[in-house]
Amino acid sequence: MNEVYHIPVLLKESVDGLDIKQGGVYVDVTFGGGGHSREILRRLEEAAHNAGGSNADGHLYSFDQDEDAERNVEPSSRFTFVRSNFRYLKNWMRYYEVDGVDGVLADLGVSSHHFDDETRGFSFRYDAPLDMRMNKRGGQTAADVLNNYEERALADIFYIYGELSNARQIASAVVRYRAKAQINTTQDFLAVVQPFFKREREKKDMAKLFQALRIEVNHEMEALREMLMSAVEILKPGGRLSVITYHSLEDRMVKNIIKTGNIEGKREVDFFGKAETPLRAINNKPVVPSADEQQSNPRSRSAKLRVAEKI
Repeated sequence: MNEVYHIPVLLKESVDGLDIKQGGVYVDVTFGGGGHSREILRRLEEAAHNAGGSNADGHLYSFDQDEDAERNVEPSSRFTFVRSNFRYLKNWMRYYEVDGVDGVLADLGVSSHHFDDETRGFSFRYDAPLDMRMNKRGGQTAADVLNNYEERALADIFYIYGELSNARQIASAVVRYRAKAQINTTQDFLAVVQPFFKREREKKDMAKLFQALRIEVNHEMEALREMLMSAVEILKPGGRLSVITYHSLEDRMVKNIIKTGNIEGKREVDFFGKAETPLRAINNKPVVPSADEQQSNPRSRSAKLRVAEKI
């Protein structure tokens, strides 16, 4: 497993949240460079050794839809790699005849590898085709979105997923530009949108814009919704959910499902007025990276960790 591919964020804290037990079954739904998976496996082996158990005790299933991530896999008798979107978590657990799991970990951040790969179009630092697909085997690209979506749909994407106040003006500029020429590369896109960003906020707002496109291309919010609902369903009583988020949309969904048991945050109560939720928050306030981690790994600066236990 290649550590250079991606430096894991909140590594100790997120795996601590799983409370690894001997013989437990765990799922890392965001394998990436394998950092979190490696630590989970290490702790499973440690737990088995301390209990005098066999080396086969415990198992980890790790998901990633990107073929690049699969190259980071190292064979292990207690490890199964699943090349799939994590939205299909429940389906794959059924396929492997797993009735329940002891923990699910998700690091929702985009791997450093994706931002640093000049060919994928995830970053505005490089002139590259506007692809942004996590799964390169199919689906529409960011260029497809920019060249084919109606103006209102583009404005909604930039506003909802990028939280940009000038979303309508940017969408209008995109539609005007593409009437003359296709928007196929990051440089094409930058030529359209740069006039809308003030110099002192340019990089931050550009990152939000690219984030919005990436979320749409990969249907990230829908996938997250399905994964979280599946995770709650397959967790055993006492099982742990440990999720690292990077922007408010993700964090709100995770917070809602922990607090209310649903993504919308609708509070349901029983006959006695007691809230009905399948989860109990372990940390009432999100855990954030230490100052040292934020300094050494800038991508961690917006990270928040929430941990919950199945009741």
